[in-house]
Amino acid sequence: MWLDPIRAVAIVDSLLGQGLTDRDTLAAMATRNADRPGGRRARWIFDLADGGAQSPPESHLRVRLVLGGLPRPAVQHPVRLPSGVVLHPDLAWPEYRVAVEYDGQWHSDAEQLHRDRRRLNLLVSAGWLVLHVTNRRLHGEFPAVLREVRDALVGRGWRRGASS
Repeated sequence: MWLDPIRAVAIVDSLLGQGLTDRDTLAAMATRNADRPGGRRARWIFDLADGGAQSPPESHLRVRLVLGGLPRPAVQHPVRLPSGVVLHPDLAWPEYRVAVEYDGQWHSDAEQLHRDRRRLNLLVSAGWLVLHVTNRRLHGEFPAVLREVRDALVGRGWRRGASS
């Protein structure tokens, strides 16, 4: 619990995603240790966690966006298209039809790039605004990423302080 919260949440995300723990176990642990040093921080980390994250960088991106003041996104939210195809953007704010995709190194493969662009076109044609974040942008240009995502959400109707 003394790790940087962004790294700590990524670890808890992974534990949840692999089925090595569950939310009930984490809640019980947080309750048992509430009065111990780090107890409140542990509860905060556990509350930020989401087992749907598919990689540590996706976790890092989600937590940094939330800590930057944005509403918590849904992880791997199912978007059903009129054709019946269901897509799962990495991060989504369904009520605003805004999605963020983390593009790690493997997305530069030609075949993967082809699949990614097809998915992008399908999401856009269904009325979604889709932003892409690379590792370089996550670590070297995060203030700009945060601003872009905030602007997309505001452009789609989100107002700071609105429930989400």
